[in-house]
Amino acid sequence: MESSVAERWIVAGLGNPGPEYAGNRHNAGQMVVALLADRAGARFKAHRSGCDIAEIRLGGVPVTLAVPRSYMNLSGRPLAALAAFYKLSAERLVVIHDELDIGFGAIRLKLGGGDNGHNGLRSITQSLGTPDYFRVRFGIGRPPGRMDAASFVLRDFSAPERKDLPFLIDRAADATETLLSQGLAQAQNTYHQDPAPA
Repeated sequence: MESSVAERWIVAGLGNPGPEYAGNRHNAGQMVVALLADRAGARFKAHRSGCDIAEIRLGGVPVTLAVPRSYMNLSGRPLAALAAFYKLSAERLVVIHDELDIGFGAIRLKLGGGDNGHNGLRSITQSLGTPDYFRVRFGIGRPPGRMDAASFVLRDFSAPERKDLPFLIDRAADATETLLSQGLAQAQNTYHQDPAPA
């Protein structure tokens, strides 16, 4: 049993709770984690950490999928509590989140770094006491014209974006699986090339 705990990962999808936020750009991370659970036939259940979790295997390793039940800017405490529950270090955490500075649908993976103004990442880094966790960044692009970034991320994806969204969420889920099974460098090599959606 100990070995499976040692190799476990937590894969967290960021977003805001409730149906009114479900289609927002800010909830891209939650969409990817929901797809990973769906692929595995797993259901989320409430956990005392303050996350909803689903236990799956991904890339041959045990993974706890997690969605904080808090609002985005308070994501850190429930995820830190979940990591403590499993006795996992920050390096066993993958956070999937929306990213303004990347074009719509592009995927970028990295370990560590700043929060780039993302309140969810800021909260996680503060609660963990380190920025050294993996990130799967789902590009949502910059707001049009003079629209405020905070308003932009809390809007649903546009109709043209929604047409391509299933393909792109699917690709982000694949990138996450590659990260766990083959490592960061391989995942970057494969998924940092931006595809033209069909």
